[in-house]
Amino acid sequence: MGQAKKHLCIVGGGPAGMVAGLLFARAGVHTTVLEKHADFLRDFRGDTVHPSTLRIFAELGLLDAFLARPHDKVHELGAWIGDRHVEIAHFSGFDRRWNFIAMMPQWDFLDFVADEARLYPHFELLMEAEGLGLVEEAGKVAGIRYRHGGEEKEIRADLVIACDGRRSVLREAAALPLLSFGAPMDVFWFRIPKQRNAANESTGVITAGTIMALIDRGEYWQCAYVFAKGREEEIRALGIERFRQTVAQTAPMIPLDVAAIQSWEDVKLLTVALDRLERWHQPGLLVIGDAAHAMSPIGGVGINVAVQDAVAAANLLAAPMAEGRDVDPLLAKVQARRMPAVRSIQGFQDAAQRRVISRLLTRRSGPLKVPLVLRLIDRFPLLRRLPAAFIGFGIRAEHVRSPKASG
Repeated sequence: MGQAKKHLCIVGGGPAGMVAGLLFARAGVHTTVLEKHADFLRDFRGDTVHPSTLRIFAELGLLDAFLARPHDKVHELGAWIGDRHVEIAHFSGFDRRWNFIAMMPQWDFLDFVADEARLYPHFELLMEAEGLGLVEEAGKVAGIRYRHGGEEKEIRADLVIACDGRRSVLREAAALPLLSFGAPMDVFWFRIPKQRNAANESTGVITAGTIMALIDRGEYWQCAYVFAKGREEEIRALGIERFRQTVAQTAPMIPLDVAAIQSWEDVKLLTVALDRLERWHQPGLLVIGDAAHAMSPIGGVGINVAVQDAVAAANLLAAPMAEGRDVDPLLAKVQARRMPAVRSIQGFQDAAQRRVISRLLTRRSGPLKVPLVLRLIDRFPLLRRLPAAFIGFGIRAEHVRSPKASG
């Protein structure tokens, strides 16, 4: 007779947690996902679903169903640098099934994955269930403490996967070593209404002292106003009218109804961090996604790196868990598999932050010259496939290797 199947508890219902929940339940592992909020409807999450993630859904046979959810397709990326628009990346060189970025609000992404995961009898999703700490026995994580319905409870599990974000409670409880790179910037996040157009017009705007990303969500722009870290109170002290003027002056080429920013209540602060754990695991515990490595917003890769973590974890652990085997000896392999990709992306982001963004944010005036490399990419369309490959797939993009249980 085979060994009893293992129980997996995943803390955090973001992209890493939900995709891991789907894949482990699909393999026949008894899987419980805890999400501390009542729903997925939060605005401060990324929208960019990259080709690497679209390919994962295709390999699961879910791409058509996924793309039936509301989304826009972005086949190329560009930005305004000063008064010049440059094309930076084009995804036409990929398979036509995923030769674009899908702009989909993250709540739609997570709702889709949750709906697919619920089709498996081994899957359970507990909403309004907040992870509080680890249950440890004999030097091993044996479950978690959580709050649900106003009561503190415990779940016993053979493996806990922590996906509880960049301020991970479980990461802190495990005292895993954290390497922080710092970040020279923070972001104000706000909406400006717009008319829906046939093509998605998401773009970036870079001027001396100001960087702004404009995400086209159809009926409105989701705006990310980037400023030097530590300047929040200074900007707020100048008043909301001054802020509206600055936003309009930053992007004069784009008609922005800045009057929609009625007060500072409409502007939310997003604190940028760039860090990673030096060790992602201990017996009974694995940390992935933002909890293992907080990404900078540069390139919009956060969702997709988290999904790749989940796929790699399932590839290495799902079948052994379904067979009832101890997976503690395999946890280090998940980190070993994913760390080269994380290091390469964070290395690029750190260099961009220090050498480019910090200089731009401290520059007060004067025209900007488009760097030679971007002028070449803009001039020769074939070169745009290089940044597209890095943004779209990164390093060592994963394929689904985890099994699907019969019955």
